[in-house]
Amino acid sequence: MAKHVYSYLALGDSYTIGEGVPLFESFPYQVVQQLRKQHISMHAPEIVAKTGWTTFELADYLINHSFNEHYDFVTLLIGVNNQYRGLSVTDYAEEFEFLLRKAIHFAGGNAGKVCVLSIPDWGCTPFAHGKHPEKIAPAIDAFNNAAEALCLKYSVHFQDITAFSRQTGKEKDMLAADGLHYSGKAYSEWATGVASWMRKQA
Repeated sequence: MAKHVYSYLALGDSYTIGEGVPLFESFPYQVVQQLRKQHISMHAPEIVAKTGWTTFELADYLINHSFNEHYDFVTLLIGVNNQYRGLSVTDYAEEFEFLLRKAIHFAGGNAGKVCVLSIPDWGCTPFAHGKHPEKIAPAIDAFNNAAEALCLKYSVHFQDITAFSRQTGKEKDMLAADGLHYSGKAYSEWATGVASWMRKQA
């Protein structure tokens, strides 16, 4: 009997495509690399993400494009651009719930195969200098609280990467050249958490 090769759909924005780093250093590709090293057969990740996307823009793309009928794993990381543009948490929650339901659908209706990553706190990065970082943290928390509550409602795994972003946001080796996005080293830490979760579900 042929060994199952797992499929993985990664939904998001610049943090999912790995803005500023080579594609293979993005967190979805590092997840796959880590699992392959642990002898779990994985297809390359299918990444549906674009720098600047909000929940609405990701939802609009999903509605208007075709995808595989089923994926073994789905990750979702979205919302930083909602916060950056000053959009409401209420609208975010409504759109995020739609995306969460889509993610579960992509996972064959199995909420246990979906992982949501929290929004990192860009207010801790050099890019935020002069942009009132003290106001960014509570705003990020509000968006994350809304997402986490919906994950609880739908029994979806919620992985906190916000605390890590706050601990390492000023460390140069954790950042891409733009001083806003993250480096392959930082994405490796995110990937370790996601890969650990996937390994338990495989």
